[in-house]
Amino acid sequence: MDRNQVLRRPTKPISVDPDKTISELVAEMGLTGFQGRKLGEAADVWTVMLKKRELVIWMGLAGAMVPAGMRQIITYLIRRRMIDVLVTTGATLYHDAYETIGGRHFLGTDQIDNVMLRRHRIDRVYDVYADEKKFYQLDVMIEKDFSTRLQPGRPYSSREVMHEFGKWVSEKARDRDGICRAAYESGVPVFVPAMCDSGLGFSLMFANRRRKRHIIVDHMRDVDESSKITEKSRHTAVIVVGGGVPKNFIQQTAVIASYQTRHDRTHNFAIQFTTDVPQWGGLSGSTFEEAQSWGKYNPHAQMVQCFVDATIALPIVTHAVSQRFKKLRRHIPGFNWSNQNGQLSLAFQPTRR
Repeated sequence: MDRNQVLRRPTKPISVDPDKTISELVAEMGLTGFQGRKLGEAADVWTVMLKKRELVIWMGLAGAMVPAGMRQIITYLIRRRMIDVLVTTGATLYHDAYETIGGRHFLGTDQIDNVMLRRHRIDRVYDVYADEKKFYQLDVMIEKDFSTRLQPGRPYSSREVMHEFGKWVSEKARDRDGICRAAYESGVPVFVPAMCDSGLGFSLMFANRRRKRHIIVDHMRDVDESSKITEKSRHTAVIVVGGGVPKNFIQQTAVIASYQTRHDRTHNFAIQFTTDVPQWGGLSGSTFEEAQSWGKYNPHAQMVQCFVDATIALPIVTHAVSQRFKKLRRHIPGFNWSNQNGQLSLAFQPTRR
């Protein structure tokens, strides 16, 4: 070991300056220690991603991020094409649609009588409340109205369902914006590999049960379509918020694509914001280095995991990166799907700067 080489970069204490930008603060955090430094490194890697040519940026989004107030941040990332493909939960998109068409979540507390909340049909997500009666109205709208947009008996991928759902939400939105609408209007594919685990999923189930719609969501098509994105991409990056199903759904595209093409299709960049830790063996806390043993990330990939609450990390890092990268990327991927057989053509399109 070269002692001088190891001790070549000193830490630098953060100075206080009322005029400092968030980008400048995060850059200074990158010269400190612990998770503050990881937050700074995450912003640096995301900035490198946005400068990389022919790169597809995946985002895996888990957790109750919409009730927690992160909805417009994700919308911004989609509109600005700081992400290109979204993998998330049915609950995330259900809550997003609920807010986009006029619903609200409310500030609450976790120190309350939950049996009393149930009597009043108030749902709690830690310290956030929601009106279950308003949720029911959306359930009925999905069951009665949206379900008619889907052809009976046709096997849909969740991406296809969410394309139609984004169009439907856009029509209902009036002057409000959101994740579903932004993805639909920006051509960003959205995959929901556990759609049935949500109000969106069970509302479609009720459309089948009570209205004989015969809607089929084929999650094998999800695996096929998502892996084709990584197969056809020269470079790929992964941003994970939380973990869960979205995390490995994205990671496994590298394994499948490498099998299919007989070429290395491992991911080249990775960032994760999570409060889970590796030692319990769960996927949400597992390290990217562990995933390298499965062939999910390139041996030379730039990878940063920041063990932090995503409701803290997302606002800070998004603002920092947006201040560093105010123009759109030079080229963004365009996805052209053939709905007859799920074939994909991917081309990078020049953007107006």
